[in-house]
Amino acid sequence: MKYFVASGEDRRLTAEARHAMPGSFIELSDGITHYELTGPEDADVVVMAGGLTIPLFYWDSLATELNIRGLRTLTCSAYGRGYSDRVRARYDEKLFVRQLAELTERLGLTTRPLHLVGTSMGALVSMTYAAQHSASVATLTIVGPAGLAKPRLTSPHRLLRSDWLAGLIARRRGRQILQGHLGHNVRDPELRTELTEMVLDAFRFEGSLYAVFDTLQHLPVSGREDLFRQTGALGIPTLLLWGDEDEVTPMAHFDTARTLLRPRQHQVIAECGHMAPFERPREVADQIAPFVAARTERLES
Repeated sequence: MKYFVASGEDRRLTAEARHAMPGSFIELSDGITHYELTGPEDADVVVMAGGLTIPLFYWDSLATELNIRGLRTLTCSAYGRGYSDRVRARYDEKLFVRQLAELTERLGLTTRPLHLVGTSMGALVSMTYAAQHSASVATLTIVGPAGLAKPRLTSPHRLLRSDWLAGLIARRRGRQILQGHLGHNVRDPELRTELTEMVLDAFRFEGSLYAVFDTLQHLPVSGREDLFRQTGALGIPTLLLWGDEDEVTPMAHFDTARTLLRPRQHQVIAECGHMAPFERPREVADQIAPFVAARTERLES
C-alpha cells in the first residue's frame, strides 16, 4: 500500500513536537521509539507489548501497580502508534519484534531474563518474540489475545490484500473504522472516552492511519493457531488472562487458547472488556506480580 497522509493528520513528529512529551525517546534501526522505564532499578523487568492502536500511556496504571509491587516496567509505543516514528517499512511482526529486541538491548536489559506481557495484537508479537528469543524470556503473560478467530473472506489481511483496495478503504473510511474499533474495546463508558481521546490525539500525526492499515495487511490477526501451539511447546511459564466481557477477542476462544498455550495459570477478569491492563490494572497486577515472583524464586533456588 502506498504511503499516505489522511485527513485530520495535521501534525508531524518532530524533535520540537516530542520535546514537551513525557517519557524518553531512543533512535533504533527503524526509527525513533517512545518509551518509559520505571520502577526499582535492581528489580525484575516486565516488558509490555500493546495492541493495534494503543500508545504507551495505555499501560500507565498497570505499570504503576507493578512498580508498587516491586517490579520494573518497560513500556513503549510500537512504530506507527503513540509518539514513536511512522516508518515506511512493512508493519509486520518482524518489525515489532525487532523493535522490542533492539530496545531492550540498547537499554541494557538483556543481562537477565525478561517477563513479557502482550495484549491483543501485542500477544502475537510477544509470542513471536518468545519463539525467537526463548532463552531471554522468563515468563510470558498473554491478555485477550488476537489470532484465534477463523480466517474469513472479510478478515483484514484478506480483504486488504490488494494495495489499491487497502488504500481506498483506509483513505475513505479509515478514521470511521478506527473510532468504531475503539468503541468496542472498553466496557466502562468513562474509560472508553479516555482511551478514545488518548488514541485519537496520537492519530493527529502524519502516517498514523497508514500504519494501522499496513499492519492489518501484513500481520494476520486470525488463523494463528500454529503460533499459539508453537508457544505452548516452548516451555516458558505462561499466564493467560481474559476479560469476561471482551467483545473484540471473545471468551469463546478462551478454551482454545488454554489448550494450545498450556498456561501454568489462567484467570478470567470479571466485569472487564478487551483491555484488561487498562480497565482492571490492579487485578491484572495481582495476577502478574506473584506469577513473576514465583518464577524468580525458582531461578534463584
